Amino acid sequence: MKFINYLEKITSVDVYAMSAFLIFFFFFTIMALWAWKADKKLIETLSNIPLNDTGNS
Repeated sequence: MKFINYLEKITSVDVYAMSAFLIFFFFFTIMALWAWKADKKLIETLSNIPLNDTGNS
């Protein structure tokens, strides 16, 4: 039996798909706006975190 057949048996399965899409869309939009409005020095600092050698390893 195909996976789609299991989904067809669930009542109002489209609500789950739409809610997952909306959560992803709003999260992506909020993060894009934050990245656009964020301070450029903060973005530069965050981008250099993997390159900083703290000597903790």
